[in-house]
Amino acid sequence: MTPPLAVDIDGTITDAGRNVDPRVFAVLREWDAPVVVATGKALPFPFALCEFAGIRRNVVAENGGIAYVQAADDLVVAGDDERARAVAEEYRAAGHDLGWGRTDMVNRWRETELVVHRSRPLEPLERIAADHGLEVVDTGFAYHVKSPAVTKGAALTAVADRLDRDPAEFVAVGDSVNDVSTFDAVGGSYAVGNADEHAREAADIVLDAEYADGFLAAVDRIVADREPQ
Repeated sequence: MTPPLAVDIDGTITDAGRNVDPRVFAVLREWDAPVVVATGKALPFPFALCEFAGIRRNVVAENGGIAYVQAADDLVVAGDDERARAVAEEYRAAGHDLGWGRTDMVNRWRETELVVHRSRPLEPLERIAADHGLEVVDTGFAYHVKSPAVTKGAALTAVADRLDRDPAEFVAVGDSVNDVSTFDAVGGSYAVGNADEHAREAADIVLDAEYADGFLAAVDRIVADREPQ
């Protein structure tokens, strides 16, 4: 039986330039069980990916701050936008911009957290975030300012419940520290070869292949493990 699949985007189904590998679309579309796209990106990005991939819109976004389950038509919000915006205001008042330019399309549709470019000073960001009861998570792509209680794993558990599935039925593929909670929540976990040390230590299996090649290798392992011997 094919298990439900939870998959990250950046660094997992992309190449090193963060371009989604077109080979993954057929894999996701033909997966014979629910697929949940779990990412640190704002909700419109994974929602659009599902739309164009031709799969059900089951998504975890903003590192668990917000999630959507198509069959239930249910939007689950766990993050705290007000505190995140307060951090942004104080960070700017301290003389630091967020690093995304005047328009800032990275935070434009973000509802539950704040994202800061990794070129910007980390220490004042961590200090201001802590003053508001928030944490800063370095995903390798950006600094995410979020509630410590908000995780991809917790959101995936909520999504699984709405899909009438046990989280332990899921397998997950990821590459970063923000995927660790997902790995902890599921029954089987795979880190692609470019994964950071946190994801590598938390995963059940670490692939040699990197980026989307690693995802495809994980899929091969998952399918092979469930074929009759």
